[in-house]
Amino acid sequence: MASYKVQVATGDFLGSGTFSSVSITLVGSKGEGQKLPLNNLGKDFIPGAVDEYEVSSDQDLGPLLLIRLHKEPSMFFAKDSWYCSFVKLINPQGETYHFPCYQWIEGHRTLELREGTGKLACDDAGNPLLLRRRAEGLQVRQDCYSWAEFAPGMPQCLAVESIEEMDTNMKFSFTKLSTFLLRSKLTKVEMKLKGLLGCQESWQKLEDIRRVFWFNKTPVSEYVADHWMDDAFFGYQYLNGVNPVVIRKCTEIPANFPVTQEMVARSLAAGTSLQQEAQKGNLFLVDYKILRGIPTNTIQGQPQYMAVPLCLLYQTPSGDLMPVAIQLSQTPGPNSPIFLPSDPDLDWTLAKMWVRNADFHVHQNISHLLRTHLIAEVFALSMLRQLPMCHPLFKLLLPHLRYTLQINAFARVRLIAKGGMMDQATSAGYKGIVPIVGKGTQEMTYASLCLPDDIEARGVTSVSNYYYRDDGLKIWAAIESFVSKVVQFYYKHGDHVQSDLELQAWVQEIYKEGFKSRKSSGAPSSLKTPEELVKFLTMVIFTCSAQHAAVNSGQYDFGAWIPNIPPSMRRPPPTVKGTVTWEHILETIPPIDVTCIALSSLWLLSTEAGDRRPLGYYPDQHFCEEEPKWFIKEFQDRLAEISEEINERNKSLPLPYNYLNPPEVENSISI
Repeated sequence: MASYKVQVATGDFLGSGTFSSVSITLVGSKGEGQKLPLNNLGKDFIPGAVDEYEVSSDQDLGPLLLIRLHKEPSMFFAKDSWYCSFVKLINPQGETYHFPCYQWIEGHRTLELREGTGKLACDDAGNPLLLRRRAEGLQVRQDCYSWAEFAPGMPQCLAVESIEEMDTNMKFSFTKLSTFLLRSKLTKVEMKLKGLLGCQESWQKLEDIRRVFWFNKTPVSEYVADHWMDDAFFGYQYLNGVNPVVIRKCTEIPANFPVTQEMVARSLAAGTSLQQEAQKGNLFLVDYKILRGIPTNTIQGQPQYMAVPLCLLYQTPSGDLMPVAIQLSQTPGPNSPIFLPSDPDLDWTLAKMWVRNADFHVHQNISHLLRTHLIAEVFALSMLRQLPMCHPLFKLLLPHLRYTLQINAFARVRLIAKGGMMDQATSAGYKGIVPIVGKGTQEMTYASLCLPDDIEARGVTSVSNYYYRDDGLKIWAAIESFVSKVVQFYYKHGDHVQSDLELQAWVQEIYKEGFKSRKSSGAPSSLKTPEELVKFLTMVIFTCSAQHAAVNSGQYDFGAWIPNIPPSMRRPPPTVKGTVTWEHILETIPPIDVTCIALSSLWLLSTEAGDRRPLGYYPDQHFCEEEPKWFIKEFQDRLAEISEEINERNKSLPLPYNYLNPPEVENSISI
């Protein structure tokens, strides 16, 4: 008889225990043992418990390969769900085997777990049983997780009609779900109590907007309300606001934006010219041409409007980034004047508001929705379909795709669907969202998702005070170093990357479902070298963590003061100068009830909803070998150093940039 010591860990949160009967079957290289009950005196498998057992086999099973956990009916108890964290076994020779689980076992079923060492398919080449289990497990997943189209032109998504259809292991925890839903209800209750949700009137004065969410003010939202009209702050937001990814160096003024030296001379430094500043690399352009031809929304029977502006910015010798010219259409002419800082204050202010409205739509639909949420869902779904649990890249990526499928399912139902928040409170609405995201998908490139490449391509390597760039590149390098060590450890030979068919299937599916098989995207459809794999994995992890934090976490901070980022505009863009009044501005920005809808949504989407895991925090130990654990510790140490550097830098800033401070960055897109 061979005796094995067994430890079974149950999750330490509400509802993770079970009343079911649990048995175990051990499978080793020399054979398979009989099914044996795990049953001590008293209650087993309570939340947070690590239960210990001793089971026997009538033969030595050899090195353990896998186990089966059998969850079966127990007396009169109804079916329930059990969250098993891990199983640990010690064989008669004193060798320890780890079996990571970290998943729910619903109802009465059998779950098979591989021994926790990360294994490529080539590592299992001599074991037909393990190879068969890899293939069978993936087939089960592919049957469970299938692709669907939310709207033509957008990346594919998970095929579920409702949240209830989703696999429990992809859903929010009870803590996160209850916090998310409660906060959503409280914001609506607050608006109703203030009598604002049903009010379709225009704001009488801007200061009245401060009454909305008066107890949810943040230091940044207050700063924005005080400085939103300042040109320096307008330019600052292109570097460190909620959409810091659209500004590009301007080496030549576009033909459809006929800015002249005479127009901007007062805005430039003394003794210089537009051409000289372009040659020095001090001119920058933001072009919203992607919004051309986008249909606009109707809210409460009133048509909404959207401009397609161009904005020229100049970096002054002091380092400020200042707007110097704005054109609100792509076609110059008498009805499309170029607005200048020298124009009447309200003309210039309204022109900037139209630019901010355009930026809102590009940010929400492309920078945020498409280039983080939707592409991350493609990463996640492809991983679930193509990489088995024992694959080292599955272990690496899983924490960075946590809850992404559910938050995106929520978004499709509550945010971007017809009748959702974007339909109720934005100029584009549902009928505009689909073509904007579709255009963005057609223009999305692999390089644009790789921060060092994107910074270089946009020509912004030397822009002053670009904290998004500075902090982001540090985090990118830290992720890259971590990933490189993991890849080197598991891919012992360079040709193992190309011969890893599971990896290649994952990359190919991302290319097909996310990049629409477009060669022009520059996205790889296969990977040949470890270096290519490291870059691809770094891109995935960075997109799902730091990039999402950069474009998501500041939404309420910068958008709470609606004039700074108006989500909808009720009057058409001005075609002449000298006619704007404050009354005109108040009749252009959203009315009271639409403002409330927008602000409640921004508050919900940019506020952490519990059960949070910051970047580099991996409480679920999917890696069992010591080396990956060292790599994780080194990664965490580097992130701590980056945090200290950011904290020190922020001490001297009037407006600290904290969105990429590692403790504030979540591992995955979960909100």
